[in-house]
Amino acid sequence: MDEAFSALDPLIRRQMQDELMAIQSKLHKTILFITHDLNEALRLGNRVCILRDGKVIQIGTPEEILTEPADGYVAEFVQDVDQGRVIDVGKIMHPAVLLDTSLTLAECLDTLGKRRGGFVCDTDGRPTGMLTKTDAATALASGTTELASVLRTDFDSTTAAARFNDNYAAAGRGIPIAVVDDAGCLVGELEPQEIMEEMGRVEQLVDGFEREVFL
Repeated sequence: MDEAFSALDPLIRRQMQDELMAIQSKLHKTILFITHDLNEALRLGNRVCILRDGKVIQIGTPEEILTEPADGYVAEFVQDVDQGRVIDVGKIMHPAVLLDTSLTLAECLDTLGKRRGGFVCDTDGRPTGMLTKTDAATALASGTTELASVLRTDFDSTTAAARFNDNYAAAGRGIPIAVVDDAGCLVGELEPQEIMEEMGRVEQLVDGFEREVFL
């Protein structure tokens, strides 16, 4: 398909993109889609190939193209793309700290170490409560020692496949975000500040390439 949606207005264009993705999900056929719109390529493609003067410069997933540009040309090409629409939570999530309800708050603080918080899960592995280091320290200072009385149940959750921009609001709360699978079981944890750190890393990587002049 060569520039199939280039002449359409933005609303119809997005609707046609949605329709194409729906058809592909049912037919599971390989589609070669040519476009000059990088945002369209990143939205539609499982694999993206960037050409320059008829030569292949880089082939990769949308996330690889954005976060690991092969050279200055690709870096220049992707510099204005909204990273949050492309990068998955799974790229920076890490194993969650699991807390047992039998632990005291002091023991929980030792278990957390340098992490901001940890989770309590039910017997099926679903998170039921979260303890932040700040809440634990405040409770201990007031004489509370029991974990159950300090656990939060208002924590946010996401999935490894979710995009960064799906989690901006939750990250704004400044507390760990539970990463769960389709069954709701805890598979990891996302620290809010790591979203901005990863986006900053990509920006620095792009800025680090020597800029090329394109005529």
